Amino acid sequence: MHCGLNGHVTAEFSLRPSLPTDAAWIAELRAVVMRPDLERLGRFDPVRVRRRFLDSFCPELTQVIEVDGRSAGSITVRPEPDAVWIEHFYLEPAFHGQGLGGSVLREVMAACVDQRPFRLNVLQGSAARRLYERHGFAVESEDPVDIIMAAKSQATGNRLLRKRPYEGSKGRLRSNRC
Repeated sequence: MHCGLNGHVTAEFSLRPSLPTDAAWIAELRAVVMRPDLERLGRFDPVRVRRRFLDSFCPELTQVIEVDGRSAGSITVRPEPDAVWIEHFYLEPAFHGQGLGGSVLREVMAACVDQRPFRLNVLQGSAARRLYERHGFAVESEDPVDIIMAAKSQATGNRLLRKRPYEGSKGRLRSNRC
């Protein structure tokens, strides 16, 4: 899959199943990318930011985003009875603003064959909110720290009756868990 919008550099990315050994570097990535927003909100704790990820890490629901053969981020897709939650969506800072996040989000949402809405949590004031709004997410609820956003499923018709892996080259999802 190629990423890049509005004249940004196009790069190829792939998604591979995460492994338990990915937990430590994803926790570190989470701490790096969330630090500015958490500090702005007066909520940054270097131990807690990593611990919260490690306590909830589910490798079988998490994909590692790779660009040019190197790990560039992660995304978790967690089905719940009322929604499909997108969680732990982190990109290395070097990839911010290049269209990679939008490309990954589009691919993950398009691959989900479920009619439940998508939901996610974003911190108040985070630049990521604009990315989510561009992809159909709207505010469902908010408090002084968190914003819960939701978007309609893209699944229609017969897509609901079959499970399919991501199409295209390289690893992709091992099965559609949505």
